[in-house]
Amino acid sequence: MASNMRGLTQFIADIRGARVRDLEEKRINKEMANIRKKFKDGNLDGYQKKKYVAKVLYTYILGYKVDVGHMEAVNLISSHKYSEKQIGYLAVTLLMHENSDFLRLVVNSIRKDLDDNNEIHNCLALHAIANVGGTEMAEALCEDVHRLLISPTSESMVKKKAALTLLRMYRKHPDVIPAAEWALRIVAIMDDLDLGVVLCVTTLVMALAQDHLEPFAVCYQKAVDRLNRLVVEHEYSATYAYYKVPSPWLQVKLLRLLQYYPPSEDPAIQSTLYTVLETIMNNSAEQSRNMQHNNAQRAVLFEAIGLSIHLDANSPLVGTAAVLLARFISSKETNVRYLGLDTLAHLAARADSLEAIKKHQGTVIHSLRDRDISVRRRALDLLYSMCDVDNSELIVGELLRYLKVADYALREEMVLKIAILTEKYAPSYRWYVDTILELISAAGDHVGDEVWYRVVQIVTNTEDLQAYAARVVYERLKSPASHESLVKVGGYILGEYGHLIANDDGYSPLEQLHVLHTKSQFCAAPTRALLLSTYIKWVNVFPEIKPQLINIFERYRHVLDSELQQRACEFYALASRPDDDELLQNVCEEIPPFPARESALVGRMNKKHGATEDKRTWVHGGKDVNTDREANKQKRTPTGETPANGSASSPPNSAISALLGLDMSAAQTRNFDDNLASPGPAALLSKPSIAANVAVGPNVDRWFEKLSFSNDGVLYEDIQIQVGIKSRYQGHIGQVAVYIGNKLSSPFTSFTTKLDIEDPEALSVTFAKMPPTLIAARSQSQQILHVECKKFFRAPPILTISFLAGAHQTIAIRLPIVLTRFFEHVNLGPTEFFERWKLIGGAPREAQNVFPINLTAGGDIDRDRQRTVVSGHRLNLLTDVDPNPNNLVGAAVLHTSVDGKVGCLLRLEPNRDAKLCRLTVRSTSEDVSGEVLRLLKKPLSVDAAL
Repeated sequence: MASNMRGLTQFIADIRGARVRDLEEKRINKEMANIRKKFKDGNLDGYQKKKYVAKVLYTYILGYKVDVGHMEAVNLISSHKYSEKQIGYLAVTLLMHENSDFLRLVVNSIRKDLDDNNEIHNCLALHAIANVGGTEMAEALCEDVHRLLISPTSESMVKKKAALTLLRMYRKHPDVIPAAEWALRIVAIMDDLDLGVVLCVTTLVMALAQDHLEPFAVCYQKAVDRLNRLVVEHEYSATYAYYKVPSPWLQVKLLRLLQYYPPSEDPAIQSTLYTVLETIMNNSAEQSRNMQHNNAQRAVLFEAIGLSIHLDANSPLVGTAAVLLARFISSKETNVRYLGLDTLAHLAARADSLEAIKKHQGTVIHSLRDRDISVRRRALDLLYSMCDVDNSELIVGELLRYLKVADYALREEMVLKIAILTEKYAPSYRWYVDTILELISAAGDHVGDEVWYRVVQIVTNTEDLQAYAARVVYERLKSPASHESLVKVGGYILGEYGHLIANDDGYSPLEQLHVLHTKSQFCAAPTRALLLSTYIKWVNVFPEIKPQLINIFERYRHVLDSELQQRACEFYALASRPDDDELLQNVCEEIPPFPARESALVGRMNKKHGATEDKRTWVHGGKDVNTDREANKQKRTPTGETPANGSASSPPNSAISALLGLDMSAAQTRNFDDNLASPGPAALLSKPSIAANVAVGPNVDRWFEKLSFSNDGVLYEDIQIQVGIKSRYQGHIGQVAVYIGNKLSSPFTSFTTKLDIEDPEALSVTFAKMPPTLIAARSQSQQILHVECKKFFRAPPILTISFLAGAHQTIAIRLPIVLTRFFEHVNLGPTEFFERWKLIGGAPREAQNVFPINLTAGGDIDRDRQRTVVSGHRLNLLTDVDPNPNNLVGAAVLHTSVDGKVGCLLRLEPNRDAKLCRLTVRSTSEDVSGEVLRLLKKPLSVDAAL
């Protein structure tokens, strides 16, 4: 560009040719004066504005302050020439900050470029928003950026930049972005054919999903599917193979994204993800001489191991990973050792058993003396996580020895971890006291107040430990050099419990006073104030040294520190009162035990692992710490919410195998070219839920009602899509084949299906395999669902279908999986039927309703219709049981895998003259009676149509 502007080229040459700074400043001042004059005179064409603004930018880049060119830069943005527009945008991003008044002038120009069909203009506008965008710009343009991202006509380059621009805006102004509303549409782009677009969108989803887990839950299935296509099916272009590793950056991000969600209980997703992780670990066994290949493969491997631990720390995959990690922590490469130790710490923080990690305890301890401080820090974290009752003395002793030579940057964290481990895994209280005092003596200034506070709490609350603690701390204080923290501990413990050892040789009150008071002259004012409190305690319990103590109070009455002076005056007056021992005893009474509370040490340690951009799914400290952390998260979760991406478990394979082989013939499906007489539009849905946003309408309700008592048919249809059902049930399990047909001449892309179940503990519905992500034009896709009835349930599951067909469409449909699907016929004679009917009795186990019914054209009762409905709901029609031949009698047993079997009896009594029908249902469960009545009433009533 500079070669096309000779003036700019000459200006840059003059600046570079200046031998001293004075000459450079003189040349710049001369040029700036000329530019001001030109801008003031006006009448400049686009080329001249571009040239002078470029000179201003070069001057600014050199570090000089500039106060001209802002308005001209704004004008250049509106130019139709790329070179002028580019300089304008460059000036805006360099010269203006996010609160600049000039930015308000360019918002409309940026919006115009975002709406332009020229992808170059789109990219320039996106760059400006990402680099400058303040709150006002984000609020004004976020919708336009989102539209560019989701537009099917946007080029891949534009989509990538739009995703990263949204990410930048969300990080700076999260309240401006309606992430939950845009979730489904953004996640849909994860199925894009361009892996570069997928990488950028996945990065955006990672940031949004951490704060909006439930709306972005569908990304779990997308991530597993993309990993399977990359790792197992090798579905990627050669452009995205980095040293023969398929898009390692994308793999790492997808594996990390899956760790934000609890493990899926869907067997199809579980199986696919297990295959992916197993393939990644098997590939890592093949080491290459190419370092870049190894680095890329290991990056993916370590993230895969982290995900394996997150899914199940006791799985065979994690056992394989532990063997690999043992090899890595002994590697000659620093980065590999670092990652190996960090991942082992993750395993130690989640695993039920630490035996596999303890085998390498010596290697980990040796890593404390690694030449790289980052490796030493990770070794410390691992030792902290792998410590338990069996190895606590060894690990704490090794940490204490290393503490004396450790880096100053590590010592504060080491002190906290040693103190926590000492308290948590102490084999005896005496060992705890000895170790903590050794820690305080060795660590010195790196001991925080939380450490000695905790020692005081434990000694105060443990009566058997008080005399021993007083004796040990006294011996420590006799050493020539004692740190101030040790003096604080000694002052408190000896003041409270020094009288317990006062009668022993070498521990007399005078000797205790001498040891403590000689240390006070080297202590700060707060510590000396604490010692004065110790002395007033001794006035009460050691009257033989009262004169010496009063003398100390007298001297402190004249110090300059106001706190010490006031305390000394009060204590002097209290100790000098004649014949008033009762008041002194009340004031100096022994401190009572402290109430139970969380250790301040643990709270301080948790603060060190605060929130970051990438929220961790685990913390150092062993399985119990992480279990408590998860329990606290569950307490904060509002009642009624289901875990993200959670679904019910699958029925046993042996039971499912009896139902395999379902298929829907062409005769049982509609011709996709035929339109219904009154097609309904696809129900758009921003966030699928179980109770709302379900597709409704006369046809939808009619299809659902019919399929609730028939095994196959159309469940939903509009001008774009047709959904058909074929089902089969046996006992408490079933299998449903869902046929989804594309009626358009273009494919459905980013196709996603999701199941929502109101009560997963009562009803389990899972996919047999991962659903496809694309349905070709005028073709059909089949998905098999495994169903299991565990307990009584009312609400049918919701199948949410979303896809891209020009625009993003989402349809939520009720699946015709109702309670009566799990009925089994029962044969009863007249005597046996009425005996059971009477045995069950009336309310509350009886449900009854009277409603109008249809008559045939001849005025007769439509018995065929009634028989179809009752038998379709899987009740056995009993003949020659009811004395009235017009009545229908049925019997069935409900099968559930948890609650067992529940009997159900039915009587249908139609009255032709009154055009009414009485339906009575009796069951050993009042819930079953009411639900069966509800299911049969509507299809039997006059308003229903088959």
